[in-house]
Amino acid sequence: MIGGLQKTSLIDYPGKIAAIIFLQGCPFRCPFCHNPDLVLPERFKKPVSMEGVFAFLDSRKGKLDGVVISGGEPTIYNKLISLIINIKKMGFLVKLDTNGCCPDVLKIILKNNLVDYIAMDIKAPFEKYNILAGISVHLEDIKESISLISNSKIEHEFRTTYVETLLTRKDLQDIESYVTGASCYTIQKYIPRDNMVNTDLLFSAAL
Repeated sequence: MIGGLQKTSLIDYPGKIAAIIFLQGCPFRCPFCHNPDLVLPERFKKPVSMEGVFAFLDSRKGKLDGVVISGGEPTIYNKLISLIINIKKMGFLVKLDTNGCCPDVLKIILKNNLVDYIAMDIKAPFEKYNILAGISVHLEDIKESISLISNSKIEHEFRTTYVETLLTRKDLQDIESYVTGASCYTIQKYIPRDNMVNTDLLFSAAL
């Protein structure tokens, strides 16, 4: 379900003017998540209609360069592929934001060149992943997604949100080693907001 539509962004798709479609739902429960209204079902707002989204995009042809599909976690949305295809048919570039939890979906997207840019969040060094993601993570999925994106010919970036109480500088170095050869790795500073569950973890000593 579409949880929100940001009509214009100058920063979410590098070098492009884009709209952002936010999809509801995510398997992770990161304590530093900045979109809990898209993650926790009890906080979901009334969905935005698909018809309304496409009517807006139709009105912005020639004015927007692209569309960012974000969340939540878009790859758990069972209509993601058709959503991307329909947006591409309208002549827009598509950027996908993902946490890498569904490599099988990424395989389809990459094999068929369905997107023009992918950004993957790497939450932590692998030994801390369960803590930073807030659930028990299947690490092989994360590793496979990193490999798929790194070895693709699609423009991409990896990024990590740096929470000083949860990650050390050594952790960031370890994460960067996972994406050696990638086109871009970005460290984002954590900005306190209305966060996810287990917020006490944010104020603990570095793990």
